[in-house]
Amino acid sequence: MSEPLKPGQTIGILGGGQLGRMLSMAAARLGLRVVVFEPGAGAPAGETSGGLITASYDDEAALTAFAQSVDVVTYEFENVPAEALDLIQARVPIRPNRQALSVSQDRLTEKTFLNDIGLETAAFAIASDEAELAQALGIVGMPAILKTRRLGYDGKGQAWIRDRHDAANALVAMNGAEALLEGVVDFDREISVIAARGLDDTIACFEPGENVHRDGILHTTRVPAEISPATRERAFGIAGTILTALDYVGVIGIELFDRGGDLIVNEIAPRVHNSGHWTEAGAVIDQFEQHIRAVAGWPLVDPVRHSDVEMTNLIGDDVDLVPGIAGETGARLHLYGKAEARPGRKMGHVTRVLAPASDRH
Repeated sequence: MSEPLKPGQTIGILGGGQLGRMLSMAAARLGLRVVVFEPGAGAPAGETSGGLITASYDDEAALTAFAQSVDVVTYEFENVPAEALDLIQARVPIRPNRQALSVSQDRLTEKTFLNDIGLETAAFAIASDEAELAQALGIVGMPAILKTRRLGYDGKGQAWIRDRHDAANALVAMNGAEALLEGVVDFDREISVIAARGLDDTIACFEPGENVHRDGILHTTRVPAEISPATRERAFGIAGTILTALDYVGVIGIELFDRGGDLIVNEIAPRVHNSGHWTEAGAVIDQFEQHIRAVAGWPLVDPVRHSDVEMTNLIGDDVDLVPGIAGETGARLHLYGKAEARPGRKMGHVTRVLAPASDRH
């Protein structure tokens, strides 16, 4: 096992959005420096990091300078080009590892991986052209959702097919991208587990949260979820299976459909996750510090939940509610430093403490 980082050493973060911002803040609390690599201007993480490199992922000189300035590299989003990762990994460790990225970057690879390790997913089939889609509909049935295999998030790159008449329009919506048809799961609720694995193979799972989406974007996460003790343990078991199979180091977000106690894996995200923001106000350690601890080789903390909480995303014009929220007792407000509010853009979140931790199981 690698030696743990010492205070004063540096973590590199690929991506400068709000997740990178919150990771930077967590690292600073532990005395670790952060350098962020972000292609876009105005990176929220640039305001909280010790260094910011603004360059494209094909800028070899900038990537080399970044890799040489840090002791380990992590990332806040999945879609970093393989060529950039090759260059970085030749100089410094990347945590979580490349396998976690390659699995999560492609929906077909991800679902195949999950099935191969014995986990249930929605039915799926490749469907990138008219002939493949017709065959996939015969396998998956309807209703179904046609999704781009790569780069989709927050409901983007998706089209519903409720009957045969929707098929042609759904293909047009893919804009020529490789696509996957997924069956629709009739579920009772969506839950997510935020889990971590350390360099010493220790696994620590946060309490499952119950998620509600609006227009394909996460709206709220409430903890604890309305699930049985057996379902809770199954969720933890699924997280452990995935983390071990990937030889993972860091925090992962796992979205699950609960169908009468049976759990179907929706997707995995090899990073800190929106549905884990509740941990800032509801647990003895938040997901961001747990991730920093893992990638730095520090011990993980048992993420005991001390409060019942509900996290609400502030999206677009929701940011206008901030003055009122700022005056609420028990509301922990977190804004991302984004200058412009746009429809569908996550501007921040608020986590409301509802009560001391209850046990609904």
